[in-house]
Amino acid sequence: MYDNGKEAGYKEGWEHGRRDGACKAILESTPLQQFPQYHLRVLYVPQGFEAIDTGIIGALRTMVTELHVVDDLNRMYEMASLLRPDLVVVLNGLHIFPANHLEQIDAIRALHIKTVIWFVDDPYSSEDSIRIAPHYDIVLTHELGAIAAYQEVCGGQVHYMPLAVHHEWFKPTTIENQYTNDVCFIGQGFWNRIELFDAIAPSLSSRRVIICGGLWDRLKNYDLYGDAIRPGWMPVQETIRYYNSAKIVVNLHRTTEPGSDNRNTLKLPGLSINPRTYEISACATLQMVDIREDLSQYYKPGVEIETFASPSELESKIAYYLEHEDERRTIALRGLKRTLQNHTFSLRVREWLNLIMKQEGMPNGKDNKESN
Repeated sequence: MYDNGKEAGYKEGWEHGRRDGACKAILESTPLQQFPQYHLRVLYVPQGFEAIDTGIIGALRTMVTELHVVDDLNRMYEMASLLRPDLVVVLNGLHIFPANHLEQIDAIRALHIKTVIWFVDDPYSSEDSIRIAPHYDIVLTHELGAIAAYQEVCGGQVHYMPLAVHHEWFKPTTIENQYTNDVCFIGQGFWNRIELFDAIAPSLSSRRVIICGGLWDRLKNYDLYGDAIRPGWMPVQETIRYYNSAKIVVNLHRTTEPGSDNRNTLKLPGLSINPRTYEISACATLQMVDIREDLSQYYKPGVEIETFASPSELESKIAYYLEHEDERRTIALRGLKRTLQNHTFSLRVREWLNLIMKQEGMPNGKDNKESN
């Protein structure tokens, strides 16, 4: 006869084994996508968002004839003038970019090289991005609520382009005991997140909880979380381990209200889901996310993902799904399958390459061969 501790350990191990087996079956049954080869020379300029940059670079390498990546943002123009690419693709263009960023882009355009920027921080830096956008030939944004603002100031093309996941990084992995938790949240403690986690602190105080990121000392109920708070920046690979080891991962988008937590002085609405939505689902963990307008285009709530609209609803759903393992696992696995089928960076990169070449009248250089 097992004592209670052994029984609990046996049950948890059994559940982990079932999850691992189910994930393996989905991965093996989801065919590798076939992608066309484009005769293009591309110069890619990273933002420093490790998972996003690496996912895009990996996708471009499989699809374009020649890819170069800028390793010094002060050398964007220098590299473009030497390489004469068909496209210069810039991710975001914020935060770490040098003061002469736009001068460099203007000079690149003067060489008759097409320039593309993909804003992935919208709408939280609208006072900066609205100034940057007109300097590019083509503007992509993952935020539906920013489209109209860019269209007002841009003479070039503006397109809605959702984000995706670097699925070679964010994927199901074997759970390591030291990371195991009931409820996980990874991200900065912006004020709307502080309000939520203060409200649900009493109900989570008896759970195994992990909260990682900065600004969480703002919590009024900090003491109720105790060792659950892991302050500071979380490396991507650690994030992946925590996502895989959680029973539930909470995803709360940051506030769009102008103030200390963002530079959204244009007061653009937040209508679109963040990259975390895809990343959590790619790890085959049940995700509970606040509702954004475009969410249902990408995941079916209650089937492939769970949603909440208030602290009390989140508390109720956490309690329910922690007691209903089969339902929790089923939704998580459906989310994994949807992500692999529809939301990888390879799929997004193919989409915007086709869009750019078609609308800009560029010869697409696509041959009849298919490439992985």
